[in-house]
Amino acid sequence: MKIIKIAFLFLTTISFAQDGYWDNQRVTNKEIKLSAGERILIKSEDFPDGTTEFVYRITLLDENQKLASDLSSLLKAIPDPTGITQGTGSAISLTSKISGDDKCTYAIFSDNNKATDFTKTGNTKKSCLYQNNPINKEVKVISLEKSTCLADDSKTIWFGFESKNWILEQKIILEIVPWVDAKASKIWNQTNKKTVLNFIKTTEIASKLPNSDAFCFNIIEKLQNEYKFSVFQKLSKTEKLSLISKFEDKALTETNSVEIYNKIIRQEAKTLAKKGKYDDAIALLNDKIIKKSKASVLDYNTLGELYIYTKQFEKAFKTLKIAENLDSSELLVQLNLAHTYMFLDKMSESREIHNKYKEQNVSTNQTWKNKTINDLDKFQKANLPNDNFKKILRLAD
Repeated sequence: MKIIKIAFLFLTTISFAQDGYWDNQRVTNKEIKLSAGERILIKSEDFPDGTTEFVYRITLLDENQKLASDLSSLLKAIPDPTGITQGTGSAISLTSKISGDDKCTYAIFSDNNKATDFTKTGNTKKSCLYQNNPINKEVKVISLEKSTCLADDSKTIWFGFESKNWILEQKIILEIVPWVDAKASKIWNQTNKKTVLNFIKTTEIASKLPNSDAFCFNIIEKLQNEYKFSVFQKLSKTEKLSLISKFEDKALTETNSVEIYNKIIRQEAKTLAKKGKYDDAIALLNDKIIKKSKASVLDYNTLGELYIYTKQFEKAFKTLKIAENLDSSELLVQLNLAHTYMFLDKMSESREIHNKYKEQNVSTNQTWKNKTINDLDKFQKANLPNDNFKKILRLAD
């Protein structure tokens, strides 16, 4: 037997979360006696919620040897494994004070059935990691998030060992220490995020957006900063929707989706108006755009026009004055103001506006006069008061 002082220095590109800790209370620390040529299976302790990585150390001892320092004690010296590199990769130095000359191979499995098959057949094809070169010491970092075999919500792993001694029994020390990410401890792993993502996609706003992924993930980020997944999942559907709605406006802004969503609402309001459902169109614009303080001058103009068609002329006037304050040069607003004055029997104010703009265009391809005539025709068909129509038509001649 001989005492060997060995320092293991390795680089890892695994990005540890800075806001976390080594969980020294839930460490796997087992001493195994393995007969020559024998295979054995060791189950880890359950990982705590929020485990994103774990460090394991395997040390083979000759008879009567002991470890000078356990792995969890060594890790206390590096409470934040990212060091000053802040997640860009770091060097972790772990020291195995003693190791013997005995050697073994090992494999790591994600479930008990695959691991049990190894003990019977020695088959390692279903393992997540396999060390086929006999070793007498090993230390590695495994990321649950980046592993192609282990799931990020894995709670347990299995180590399978096979002795490579020809004759003598050997002693193996297996140590596993989990790293707990503070945010991940709320159990917002990829599986759970996908569950919530699918739920958010069914909400009213997300279902309307042509590509809602950025919007949905933005809300998930906000949810996981404030709530544990288990708490969120216990809520009723109505409570979940209410909670999500708190973040929707900010998520629309932060993902540059406000105007995309507003265009969808405008089109829906236009469709409702064409069907004569003016009240529904008014409610939609008010609830989804106006009250959100994200309305454009044309949104107020459309709302004012809807009030005209529902004979709510005072509301139309108030709404159109807001639009005028936003942009007094918008002639669609000015024309609707002239119409409103007409319906309120304030003909002098209506004439003044018509006389001021009647030689101009309200848009690239439509003149003021043409739009006036078309509007009066629509008002006639909508059975709006027509006492002053002829007076306005004379102004248009």
